[in-house]
Amino acid sequence: MPRTRYHAAQFGGSADEVEVAFYEALQQGDLEQLMACWADEDDIVCVHPGGPRLVGAAAIRQAFELMFSQGTIRATPERLRRVETLGAAVHNVLERVDQHSAEGTRRAWVVATNVYLKTTQGWRLVLHHASPGRSEVAEVSEPAPLLH
Repeated sequence: MPRTRYHAAQFGGSADEVEVAFYEALQQGDLEQLMACWADEDDIVCVHPGGPRLVGAAAIRQAFELMFSQGTIRATPERLRRVETLGAAVHNVLERVDQHSAEGTRRAWVVATNVYLKTTQGWRLVLHHASPGRSEVAEVSEPAPLLH
């Protein structure tokens, strides 16, 4: 049986694979796959744009359940920036969010930080923090200043 991304989120894999599974779950409205991406820890945290800090699996599940009752979330990660160590990975992504309605498709941009820890179950999400972005040009890069 080929290893699916859902199984990667359930049984191990890399932080990148868990992130793919997380965004697939958003796009498919799959609450079980989405929750399989999260660590089994009391202090996991999720912040949606303009929303409160959600702490713990029950609060996070309830929020996504409510969101999925309105339809799937067409969030596509773009321009990933990552910092990884042996046991932690921090991913910052620009999310393109397409909202479909009777009037047509509206596009929004969200800047999200996803933090993954390597647990006994494999890589798991411990923080998803999303903020509204202004446009697809929501990134500014400049050279680091010289210290001497």
